Amino acid sequence: MKEQSQIERSVGQQTVRLLAIVVAMFVFAIWVMPPLYDAFCEVTGLNGKTGGKYQPVAAEIDTSREVKVQFLATNNEGMPWSFKPAQATIMVHPGEEVEVRYLATNPTGRDMVAQAIPSVVPFKAAEYFHKTECFCFNQQALGSGESAELPLRFIVDQDIPKQVHTITLSYTLFDVSDRVELTLAE
Repeated sequence: MKEQSQIERSVGQQTVRLLAIVVAMFVFAIWVMPPLYDAFCEVTGLNGKTGGKYQPVAAEIDTSREVKVQFLATNNEGMPWSFKPAQATIMVHPGEEVEVRYLATNPTGRDMVAQAIPSVVPFKAAEYFHKTECFCFNQQALGSGESAELPLRFIVDQDIPKQVHTITLSYTLFDVSDRVELTLAE
């Protein structure tokens, strides 16, 4: 009897330890890892994250060069919206402010809110790609069945290295409806 009681106690202690480890892993993944990842990307320049809103300064447009800018759009898993660039590629002169649009449609039967997260490749081009206006600066709310044109205005810096001929700007669209509802409820 004592042996079985000791075994049950040991199994119970092991279960509690494992549950504590699982909880610790979730806490680390949700609250600790994202700020560490952002700091790592900022220091190293990896992931091609673009900065926030850029305030342009008067500068000449370098008409002697052209840079191809490609636009991509993907939905995070479970995001049902249709999301795509209005045009796949354009040619720009460094220093020239350009406006393009992405198209989004909410085909669901409910109102939703989305957040777009940008990434630029090659990574070294991220510091030369400046957004002056971007739908990614704010969350995008679309009612059931609604569509929207989402504007993006940017400048490719004149100081971009000569060996960079193509920049790919990619957005991943996330459903943040639950987070917005939670914030409103609080």
